[in-house]
Amino acid sequence: MSRIHLLSPRLANQIAAGEVVERPASVVKELLENSLDAGATSLELDVEQGGVKLIRIRDDGDGIEKDDLALALSRHATSKILELEDLEAVCSLGFRGEALASISSVSRLTLTSRQKDAANAWQVTTEGRDMQAEVSPAAHPKGTTLEVRDLFFNTPARRKFLRTENTEFKHLEEVVKRLALSRFDVAFQLRHNGRVIHQLRPARSQPERERRVASVCGPQFIQQSLSVDVVAESSGISLRGWIGLPTFSRSQADLQYFFVNGRMIRDKVVTHAVRQAYADVLYHGRHPAYVLYLELDPALVDVNVHPTKHEVRFRESRLVHDFIYRSIHRVIGDVRPDAESVPALQQVTQAEEVSYQQHSMPLANRPAASPSASQVQEQVSAYGQLHQPAAEPVQPPQAFNMLNKPATVLGHSDESEREYPPLGFAVAQLHGIYILAENRDGMVLVDMHAAHERIVYERLKAAYETEGVRSQPLLVPVSVAMSQREADVAQAHDKALQQLGFELQRLGEETMVIRQVPVTLAKADVEQLLRDVLSDLITYGHSRRIQEHINELLATMACHGAVRANRQLTLPEMNALLRDMEVTERSGQCNHGRPTWTQLTLGELDKLFMRGQ
Repeated sequence: MSRIHLLSPRLANQIAAGEVVERPASVVKELLENSLDAGATSLELDVEQGGVKLIRIRDDGDGIEKDDLALALSRHATSKILELEDLEAVCSLGFRGEALASISSVSRLTLTSRQKDAANAWQVTTEGRDMQAEVSPAAHPKGTTLEVRDLFFNTPARRKFLRTENTEFKHLEEVVKRLALSRFDVAFQLRHNGRVIHQLRPARSQPERERRVASVCGPQFIQQSLSVDVVAESSGISLRGWIGLPTFSRSQADLQYFFVNGRMIRDKVVTHAVRQAYADVLYHGRHPAYVLYLELDPALVDVNVHPTKHEVRFRESRLVHDFIYRSIHRVIGDVRPDAESVPALQQVTQAEEVSYQQHSMPLANRPAASPSASQVQEQVSAYGQLHQPAAEPVQPPQAFNMLNKPATVLGHSDESEREYPPLGFAVAQLHGIYILAENRDGMVLVDMHAAHERIVYERLKAAYETEGVRSQPLLVPVSVAMSQREADVAQAHDKALQQLGFELQRLGEETMVIRQVPVTLAKADVEQLLRDVLSDLITYGHSRRIQEHINELLATMACHGAVRANRQLTLPEMNALLRDMEVTERSGQCNHGRPTWTQLTLGELDKLFMRGQ
């Protein structure tokens, strides 16, 4: 083995580039973050061949002084932090001072900048093998332009691992989308091979922000989303943004944007909290969609834990987890059917469209002989009776009288005088499965079993929460062998485990004894359940395993206790079910995440039958 020696600056920078510069998208991320930190309000990005041949970024930020241009390309040179205290409460997107040095070591880089009061601009150029920066005067407006050409031209081994041009551009475009969602006050323009892909204007008002979100995430997301705006004054934490309705779920986690103090991150604590908030309403195997912004004291989050700063570490992870979970859970729970609610049937993907087609219907068999005169006369008389005035006025259904609604024949009342509940009034039952109702907007279809299942489930949960978690002692205590770390965690969270219904006793460094368990879970595998709870406590500092298992039992009870298919309901029973849905949390989905109701508006019905065309 050779003796220890210092690496050359070029080699050290290329090693650092392996961590920071993975692909063209990594370069764009670092450079755009630098522009945003410089106070830019407009960003123009030009790329060629997916960013491999050219990446050019121009901003209107504060610019760089002449004497600092060459220094900006040096390692660990930054204007964003100065002391250790600054690192513990980072407010900027970048702070390490490694990006420009790493990028310049694997590309041909040109940096041109001019400050607001400077007489002229200055330019510095460098290539990967020649790390000597050359400064020269240049013509340039206020701001900075950074040009990166021939990425990985001097490291062929790195270049051959790049994907196709289209794939690399998709990764690069995703970075631009994330930053566009993080800074609504900044204008973004992206061009690829001379063609404009995105041109986003600054969004200052709420409608403008929603338009930007729609342009990045698709119009269906913003149309089928719920607004989140929760502030915890005691801790100074706030959560704002949009979450997709449970029915607007995705097959992949490809529409999930979470920002902490303006920084796009992917964190297991955040993902777990959001997933738990959707637990009761999300269909199995589907993923929620959201664009959320968490604001908290910078001192409470450590962003210096990952080379590309994609991950963070919260100093109070349990506090953050509980706040995110409760905020989203409350917003989803507050959704009720109302006059402006979105129909629950939106389970199709963005690429799909619901189409209606009139299928062929076979005609009745032609009679063997012509009808007799008497048969024709009977048919004419039967049709004539349909147009005769009724001897007595039509009596309204019992449910209409119960609710003090106008007693009129459906479709013939004065719509301006009639008042409808959000889900309207039941008209009929279809095949013993669906309830057909009429409201002010049109026709409502309800899956009666799924809807009643949710109603029963929510009532069982409310009753159980009122009663609390009851424990029962085990006739024969269960001895559990575990690691010393798990035993230490169990002992440290003894009070929390008691609230969950467990009573534990430590017999040795790696042995715990279970003496009491929750009554509801007495027949469950308590040893495995305890291990799962301890695993959650170690990973997230919090566990809902017990509650989830109890909810699974309550959901099973609700499923068996709900009204079954093919049961004939009277109009009062159907209307009572509709009224219960309107006041029940999460009534838009059953316990398994399936939608419980949908609506066809009069406009959609007119379009279906081509009325007015």
